[in-house]
Amino acid sequence: MDQAKPINQFNIGDHVEITSIALKDVMRRRLLDLGFVPGARVEVVQKSPLGDPIAFRVSGTQIALRKEESSLIYGKGTRV
Repeated sequence: MDQAKPINQFNIGDHVEITSIALKDVMRRRLLDLGFVPGARVEVVQKSPLGDPIAFRVSGTQIALRKEESSLIYGKGTRV
């Protein structure tokens, strides 16, 4: 559909398929454990007024990520 871009650039209500994660070490492991794995579908649920943090729904759980983390997770928009 679209070219992969950081998931923090999608809009509220968008559904995104994770394509890659550019984080390293402990933070990468933490996000993988939470369900942010390539192929997973996440939904952008809410953005704070200044855009940081952003809440995502993944594997039935809502998780807020800071912009510095979500800017290193890439995905493509998907149709619902």
